Amino acid sequence: MVQIDDKLISEDLFSEEFVCNLSKCKGACCVEGDAGAPLDKDETEILDRIYEKVKPYLTKDGIAAIEEKGTWEKDPFDGEYVTPMVGTRECAYVTFDERGITKCGIEKAYEDGAVDWQKPISCHLYPIRVTEYSTFTALNYHRWPICHDACTLGRELHVPVYQFLKTPIIRKYGEAFYLTLDEVAEEWKKEFGKQC
Repeated sequence: MVQIDDKLISEDLFSEEFVCNLSKCKGACCVEGDAGAPLDKDETEILDRIYEKVKPYLTKDGIAAIEEKGTWEKDPFDGEYVTPMVGTRECAYVTFDERGITKCGIEKAYEDGAVDWQKPISCHLYPIRVTEYSTFTALNYHRWPICHDACTLGRELHVPVYQFLKTPIIRKYGEAFYLTLDEVAEEWKKEFGKQC
């Protein structure tokens, strides 16, 4: 682990390589799992506020799930805020394109200018998982078998996890943090003689 300010960062963000390969996985991360996408408390309020503008972008099943459960819910396993799911399947905010690849209805609304919020930060940062503790924040690389093709593509293109996620890292923590992270990664690479 390396530390920047109050953040502990797994060195896996420097050593592991990752580039989403939607043509292979079809966006399985939006469908697999036992709960919806993790949400920060303020994101629950955003979802309440923007739902009516996002609704036209969602599937009939997604709308039904949201109108039954709400725009967000609490994970029954750990009590954390999450997006609702369609039954035990996909996130209620998911849509599917003509090739069967998942797309985020919130992000589509954002791209069209209908809303000013792109999507939950946990989705944007994946495969980084953020855990908040009382005195520090941990940023870890989450390994999931459904992302095997992303790891393969990342290795082919030589893109470390943190570089693939530059935009969401800046969205969450700011450009200065990312520049420091990049400097730390370069020093880490020199010290350990590993290819980033």
